Amino acid sequence: MTDLLYSEAESDLRAAVRSLLTGRADPAELAGRIERDTPYDPALWQALAADMGAAGLLVPEKLGGQGATHREAAVVLEELGRAVTPVPYLTSSVVATGTLLALDTSRAAVDLLGELATGSRTAVLAVPFSAGPGYEPATTGTVTGVADAARADVLLVVRPDGLYAVDAADASIVPQTPLDLTRPLAAVTAADAGTRLADADAARAAVHRGLLAGAGLLASEQLGVAEWCLEETVRHTRQRHQFNRPIGSFQALKHRMAQLWLQVVHARAAARNAADALATGSGDAPLAVAVAQVYCSRVAVHAAEECVQLHGGIGMTWEHPAHLYLKRAKADQAALGAAGRHKEALAELVDLPGPRTGS
Repeated sequence: MTDLLYSEAESDLRAAVRSLLTGRADPAELAGRIERDTPYDPALWQALAADMGAAGLLVPEKLGGQGATHREAAVVLEELGRAVTPVPYLTSSVVATGTLLALDTSRAAVDLLGELATGSRTAVLAVPFSAGPGYEPATTGTVTGVADAARADVLLVVRPDGLYAVDAADASIVPQTPLDLTRPLAAVTAADAGTRLADADAARAAVHRGLLAGAGLLASEQLGVAEWCLEETVRHTRQRHQFNRPIGSFQALKHRMAQLWLQVVHARAAARNAADALATGSGDAPLAVAVAQVYCSRVAVHAAEECVQLHGGIGMTWEHPAHLYLKRAKADQAALGAAGRHKEALAELVDLPGPRTGS
C-alpha cells in the first residue's frame, strides 16, 4: 500500500537539510546575490551534495551512492523549494542521474554515476526544461532552454545513434534570460565529441525514465514553495495590524488562508504519492506523476500569488523574497511537461477520451 507518511529517517534528513539551508541559504539574502549575479554558491552545493551525500540518494551503494529512494530525494527537494535554493539538484541528481540509472549495462554510465553521487561532478540532460515524459528529443542542432547547463560539468546529449556524455568544455553554452533567476537556462550546441553511453532505443527509454523521475519529484519542490508561501503569509498577517487588530483576524483573509492550507495538504498527498510510486517502481508511477504535476503546479502558483497579494505593498518589492517564489512557481509550472500535457497523459492512462472534433 502507498505510504504517504514520512519515516523517521526522512524526517531526520529533512532536519539536516533545513539546518544547512537555514544557515547558508536565506531567501531574504538571495535577491541581493541575484542582483550581484552570484546566486549560485559552490560551497553550499559541496556541503549538500558531497558532505551530506544528498547527490547520491538515488544511486545504489555498489555504485558509490547512498542507496536510498525517490522518497528521500523528494524530501531534499521540498526543503530546496522552501528556500528557492539555486543548486542543480533536480537537474543533476534526479533527471540526469535517473537517465543514467536506466543504462545499467554501460560502463561509462556507471563511472559517471559514481562521480555524480559524490558531488565531484554535475550533469544535465540536454533537453529543454519544458520537456516532460514522452518528449522526443531533437537529435541535431542547438537545444534551447536547458536548465543548469552553465553549471554542469557533463552534458547528456541525444544524437541519432544514441546518448552521449559530452564534457561541457566541448560544447557551446550560451546563457538565456530565464523567468526564474535562481535556475539559469542556456542554449546548448554540443560538438561531435563525447562518450557513447547507449544506442538510440536505449537512449529513448532512459530519457523517458529521467524525465518521469524529474516531473514526479518536481512536485515536491512545488510543495516546498507552497508551504513556505503559506507559512510566511500566516506569519505576516499575524504581525501586520490595521484598525488596531491583526489583519489575519479578518474573516475574508481567514477564509483565503484556510482554503490555501487545504490545497497545500492535498498537494502534499499528491507529491508523496508520486515519490512513493517512483520509489517502489509501481506500474502506476506515470499516473501518479501526472496527477501530482497537474495539481501541485497550480497550488504552488496560487500560494505564491496569495503571498505577494496579502503582503500588500511590501510583497511587490524586490527586497522581499516573495517575488522569487512566484517566479519559481511560474517557471516550474511550465517545467518538465506543462499541466496541459500532463492532463492529456492522464486522460490516456485512465482511458478517458478527449473532446470530439468535427461533426
